[in-house]
Formats: sequence, C-alpha cells, structure tokens
Amino acid sequence: MILVLKPNIDESTREFQRLESHLVNLPNIEFRVHKVQGREQLLTEIYLIGNTAALALDEMKSFPGVDHAVRVSEEYRILGRHKDDNRPSNFTYNGVNFGQDTLNVFAGLCAVDSPESVEAMMKGLQENGQVCTRMGAYKPRTSPYSFQGHGKNCLEYIFELAGKYGIKVISMEVTHESHVDEIVEALRLTGDPTGVMLQIGTRNTQNFELLKIVGRQERFPVLLKRGFGITLDESLHAAEYLASEGNHKVVFGLRGMKTNIGDPHRNMVDFAHIPVVKRLTRMPVCIDPSHSVGTRSRSSDTILDIMHVTAQGVIAGANMILVDFHPFPNKALVDGPQALRMEELPVFLEDVRLVREAFEKRVQLHRGESTAVGS
Repeated sequence: MILVLKPNIDESTREFQRLESHLVNLPNIEFRVHKVQGREQLLTEIYLIGNTAALALDEMKSFPGVDHAVRVSEEYRILGRHKDDNRPSNFTYNGVNFGQDTLNVFAGLCAVDSPESVEAMMKGLQENGQVCTRMGAYKPRTSPYSFQGHGKNCLEYIFELAGKYGIKVISMEVTHESHVDEIVEALRLTGDPTGVMLQIGTRNTQNFELLKIVGRQERFPVLLKRGFGITLDESLHAAEYLASEGNHKVVFGLRGMKTNIGDPHRNMVDFAHIPVVKRLTRMPVCIDPSHSVGTRSRSSDTILDIMHVTAQGVIAGANMILVDFHPFPNKALVDGPQALRMEELPVFLEDVRLVREAFEKRVQLHRGESTAVGS
C-alpha cells in the first residue's frame, strides 16, 4: 500500500508524526518514506510493506495529512500504475521536465573522442535551441580490443563545455559504481555547470547489483534501456530494482531487440511497446533510433531510415529521443557510420516537431471520441 501525503506534510509536521506513531504499531508491517518531485511540488509517499491486505483504505485515508491511499498490485509495485492511482508521472531535473506528456531530444556523441567534437556538438545544439545531449564516456563493447571510452579523463571538459553552451542534462552510460563517483567528483571540480542522467545500457539491464547501487543515489535520474535479449516484463522489473532502492526518477528506454529477424537493421525496432510501457507504468519512455537502425540507409522517398523510425516512436507517444550525431562522423571512434551529421540536426528537429504535432492532434481526436462514447 502507498500513502500519498498532502503537500508540505513531512517528518517535521504533527500530522506526519501522528501517522508514524500509528504505523510503527502495525503488526507485520514495515514502512519506507520516499520524497517524490512532481511537476510543481515535492510530495511525500509512505510505502507500507508486509501484510497490508488487512488494512482498510478508508481508515488509512482518514488520517490527517494523508491525501490518498493506493493498494498496489504485485507487478511493478513502485513504478507501476495501480487502481485509483493518480500519483504524478512527471519529475523535474535541473530545470527540465520529464514525463509521459513531454518530449525531450538528446542528440549527441555515442562516444566522446575529443574536446573539439564535444564543443562542435554542443555549439550546434545551442544554436538549435536544445538543452539536452548524450555523451558517452564509458563504453561497454563486445570486443575487449575495441575502444572503451575515455572515461573520467574526458568528464571535466564535457561538463565545462556543457556549462559554456547552456546544456542542462547529459545522458551518460555507467557500467560500474565507481563511474558514479567519478561523475560526482568531475561535476564538483567544474562547479556543477550541468546535470547528468545516468544511463544503464542494454548489457547491464540485469546487472542487479549495479541497479541497486544506482538506485540508492537519488541525485541523478536514470535512463534504463531495455535488455536486448529478455522480455519486456523482465526489463520493467529491472526498473523496479532502481525504484525499490529509492530512486523514482526513472526513464525507460526502447532500443530495439537483438535478432536477425530485424535485418538489415541493426535490431528489431520495438517502438510499438511505447504505449504498453506507458499503460503499465508511470515512467516516461525513451526511444533510441540510432541503435535500432544502425545505418544511414535512405529509402526511395529520400528520408533516412533513422528519421522514419524516430517518427514511428514519436507518433506512438515517445517522451525522449536518444540519437547519435557527430560533427565529424569519419573521425568517430564508435558508431560513426550510423551518426547523423550536424547539418541534418535542424531537419531532424523539424521532423520531430511535425510528428509530435500530429501525435498531439491524434490524442485530441481520441479524447473527443472517448468523451462522446462516455456520454
């Protein structure tokens, strides 16, 4: 069971203390207190764990300070949608709002190769009104002989340049707990000029100890990519590992499924699962068209496959786009052949705007239909 408290009710208030004194005396019940940043205010939630079936919702809702109570199902207890559950599906980080009704573009370098590439990328983003990017410092690779990323050696200049060009959030993959500490230290040394969204890649979706460690820190939001060889249910449970440790600021990423059925694309595009994830959980959903397609192939209509696939995701309601760009693709150390070019960025963003507008019109159409049917 989840108790959602009224705004401004926290451990310092009499209402909370009265409720707490009741909860500590409940047999076979433990509780955890979580802070949740909504779109406009900070809310306190209390998670009751144990034999909660015997607790009456009306009784729990009657306590002063309790706004409403939610009886959760067994599946996706924290991040899932439950009956009569009106908890927020948005969070704000470093001034950027993430939710199931927003759309943010993270165009950038799959792998950082040089300060020159980083600066050219961020300058281009600023010129096109963008405040988010992706920058790969740590790169897990199939072959031990492939480039593994510059790691902590590139963090300081990434963050300094982000501050110079007004980049607010950088999506950055981590593969070990030490990487989180290195990011924290580099941000401190550069004066915290930007924010970071930690990324758990597809290879680590079921690295449960890493999920627990990343979930215990609540400073950075997390982008969890779907595992490329496991079911959607298994990947959603991986997201619950993060939330169960305390971090509720989780974005779920779809990046294609590893199977040769998807040939000639790099992976089988799975963006039809966007509405499924939004129905089952309260997480915003990210798409990664670059790693789904993996090439710069262009169809007979002259549109790049990557842009077609992006449009498929946006028209289905995607909330975030993680896409590879590079100012000098021939010099890229990772995935250069699939990277879009800087001169294509304005076209890409305009294409996304057009499709997002179409999605919003579709939502209005079907809401009108639902209202008519309901009446």
